[in-house]
This record gives sequence, C-alpha cells and structure tokens, in this order.
Amino acid sequence: MEARLLIVDDEEIALRNLQHVMEKEGYQVTATQSGAAAVALLEKQGFDVVLTDLRMEGVDGMDVLKKSRELQPEAEVIFITGYATAESAVQALKHGAFYYIAKPFRLDEVRKVVAEALAKVRLRRENEDLRREVERYRDGDGIITQDAGMQRLLDMARQIAPTDCSVLITGESGTGKELFAKYLHRQSNRADGPYTAINCGAFSEQLLTNELFGHEKGAFTGATALKKGLIEVSAGGTLFLDEVTEMAPSMQVKLLRVLQEKEVLRVGGTRPVKCDVRVLAATNRDVTEAVKNGSFREDLYFRLNVVNLRIPPLSQRKGDIPLLARHFLIKYASRMKKPVTRISDEVLALLMDYPFPGNVRELENLIERGTAMAQADIIEVAHLPENFQKAGSFSFRKVAGRFPTLEEQQQTYITRVLDEVKGNQTAAAQILGINRASLWRKLKARQSKDPDK
Repeated sequence: MEARLLIVDDEEIALRNLQHVMEKEGYQVTATQSGAAAVALLEKQGFDVVLTDLRMEGVDGMDVLKKSRELQPEAEVIFITGYATAESAVQALKHGAFYYIAKPFRLDEVRKVVAEALAKVRLRRENEDLRREVERYRDGDGIITQDAGMQRLLDMARQIAPTDCSVLITGESGTGKELFAKYLHRQSNRADGPYTAINCGAFSEQLLTNELFGHEKGAFTGATALKKGLIEVSAGGTLFLDEVTEMAPSMQVKLLRVLQEKEVLRVGGTRPVKCDVRVLAATNRDVTEAVKNGSFREDLYFRLNVVNLRIPPLSQRKGDIPLLARHFLIKYASRMKKPVTRISDEVLALLMDYPFPGNVRELENLIERGTAMAQADIIEVAHLPENFQKAGSFSFRKVAGRFPTLEEQQQTYITRVLDEVKGNQTAAAQILGINRASLWRKLKARQSKDPDK
C-alpha cells in the first residue's frame, strides 16, 4: 500500500513543487493551501505523514499538529517553515512533531526526513500487527497457544480452578508449569489471596523446612524472632511447590500432614496453627517411577495428584513455535528499545526443525539473543548461537554423491545429542531412549571402525 502524505502550505508554488517531488517518490499525496482544509481532511481520511507550513492565516501549523495528534496519533508531522526560530522549533518538537525543516530546504533533506518518518510509522504498525496476532491466541491469563492439546488443558484448568482441589502439574523443564500454576490461582476463588512459589530442589532439607513451616522464637541459634513459613503466609491463597519430588522423605511426611489436617507446626513449636491454603505442585520427573523406587511417598502422591495436568513439550506442539517466537520478539524488542519486528523465514524454518530440549524457556533465550544481536529490523540466522545453527543443519543430504547409511546417520545423531548435553552419556541415553550400556556399545562400535574418534 502506498504511503499517504498530506502537504499543507499557503504558498501555491512551494506546495506544488513539494507535491510533485513526493509523488515522484511514489507516495499518494493530498495537497492543500489552508490549515482549516487540512483539519477537515484529517477528519475524513487517514494519512501516514503530514508536512505542514508553520505560519498560516487562521488555522496555523501548530493547530494542524494538535488536531493530527488528536485524530490520527499514529501519523507523524513534519514542519517546513520560512520563519524558523529556536523557540518555534522547541515548541513544535515538544508538542510531538517528528522534525522541523527550515526554508530554503534541500529536496534530499525532505526526502530523507519523510522516509524516516514513514519508517517509524511502519515500525509502529508492524509492532501492533504482531501484538494483535499474538493476542488472538493469548488466554486472558497470559498463556499463548493455538495447540488443540494445550487448549484442552486450559479448559480443564478452568474447570478445576474453583474447586480448591490439589493439582499436580508435570512436564519437562521449561514447558511452563508455573504459568499453569499462576493460571489456576487467578482463575480460582482465591485469586484475591496471596500466591507464593518455592523450588523444593533449590534448598537443603533444613532450609526448606524453615522456609515452608517457619519457626518459633528461640527454636535454634539465631532464631531471634518468630517467623511464619510460606504455608502460613499463603493462607487464603495458593502455595506452588515446584520440583516437589526433590523433597526429602521427612519433609514429605510433614507436607502430607498439612494436606490432611490443614494445619502447620512451626519449627520449635508445640501447638499447630490452622492454615487454609491450596497446594499446587509440579515436577519434571516421572512421579510414578519415583513412587515405585520409594523416593516419593505414595500417600503424598495421591494427595497431590487429585488432578494431573501434563504439559506437553514444545516439540509436540510445533504450531506454537512461530506464535511464541513473535511474542518473545515483541517482549525483548520493547525491553531493549530496538526496532526489530521480523524473524527471517530461514530462522523460522530452523526453529520448526529444532527439537527444543529446553522447551519454551530455550526458545525465549534464542529470541532474546537474536533481538540483542540484530542490527536492523529482522533476526537472521547469523544472530543465533553457532551451536544452534549447526543443530539446524542436521539433515539427510547426500555426502560424496551418496546418501548416508542408516548406521552413519545414527552415529551422526548420537554425536549431535552428545554435543547438546556436553558429553553427559547418562543424559544422552535418556534423550535417545536407550540405556547407558546400549549407548556405550554404540560408541565402542564407532571407535572400532574409526580409531581417531
């Protein structure tokens, strides 16, 4: 669509000359010699840029600027005047003018300023288009998805949110388990109460006990005052226990009592305190396996797992990748104040082919880096980490005129996975879906064929 310009100047020759120059640039130009006529035009049709003289009889350039700000705030206004003063320039810019050009002017200068103003208008509109696209798929509480499976999970979350039952949220690291916990809280009858969260794997048993249950004054050395734990602090609201399977067995017993009796006993205390709190828990481990091997109590599992929400990995909802990438682009372009509005088709293709072991968190990291590295308005492949570019180049191309054998392709994939986990064979075996001994045999077979490896 052609850029639309409105030119206002009470000198007919200057007006026609400027109109001719701008039309030669390919712009759709409307010209008028009257400020009042310009205001009438602004009320009837849209413009991208307004070039206006400053001094005109009746309705002057400042009046046109103010009316443009009111009627079409997305349009940019450029002043061109033969009565340039420092004071008038300051006033024009203060009221929102894009630029102030003194007569006589050079045509190249006007072309350049108009092009810059249009670039700013386009950037603003592209950002708005991106926001609208993302908002179409954004749930009211911040979860962005167009995936049918995720939509079903959100429907289930909406149904159980008001019931106050415990919920166990499972899924790989980086899939957005805490987003769902916050969603459940905000959709619940406890939305006006506190929401608190703690990562159970980040604390020793002693520290976690103190954080969750609090302590009485004098309970131990340094306990100079009573401290309420997070369970008490969350009364009337929601407590989210992330990585709950990392809790020590003794802690699991104490948590079970909280869930059963709705009361908490502070460290050093003798009388339990009643607490009305909803507990949501999450883990990236296989909970049923943890129950089988005895590392997680079965009775606690049943208490927490009244409803289970399993968040699928990003690799199972590929359709969300472009949507989330654009969401993160808006977020970081705004935060960094950079004019980045696009992701190249090559980058999107790489993102769609990538397995994303780090899930949504890894995608966010990639887009944040790409935005930081971008030098224009687009994220290109060169702006992404080198190891990601290499991962994206994995394919079934011919080598030396032939396709690789299945065994060769398997070895290439094993090497790629080992690179991804920095040589950790246990982690690599888990990703590959084989046991460590099988992986060791495959690596040994490769070494016997190629002693240099």
